[in-house]
Amino acid sequence: MNAHDPELKRELDATLQTRKELGAEYESELIDAFMEKVERRFDDTSDRELRRQRAERQMAAARGAHPQGGEEGAGLGLGERFGFVGVSLVLAIPLSAIGVVNAGLAGLLVTWGGIVGVNAVHAAGFFSRSRRGHK
Repeated sequence: MNAHDPELKRELDATLQTRKELGAEYESELIDAFMEKVERRFDDTSDRELRRQRAERQMAAARGAHPQGGEEGAGLGLGERFGFVGVSLVLAIPLSAIGVVNAGLAGLLVTWGGIVGVNAVHAAGFFSRSRRGHK
């Protein structure tokens, strides 16, 4: 509901004109009638806003996003998660080879520890939270 709603302004003007014509004895009835119109308008507006928010949540759920912290679409989609895991596994092959050639079994363990760590941090949602903070 807009603070400068022309329809409500017309209703208020009509109520004030009616009060002038009828006198002060009808003032409380006129105010009650006007307030009922304002309440109906507010209810309609809030219902419309709630329906819009519900539809946005349903669309986000249909797209695979998981809203977090009240923000719509703030979570990572299933495709983004699998893409990140896939890229990290593809990069794991040359990184493992480099680790083995340079440091043997210890290099391989450190390499895979890093790969698992990065994927764990990503799965926990740290990257999506830090990305939201920089928008």
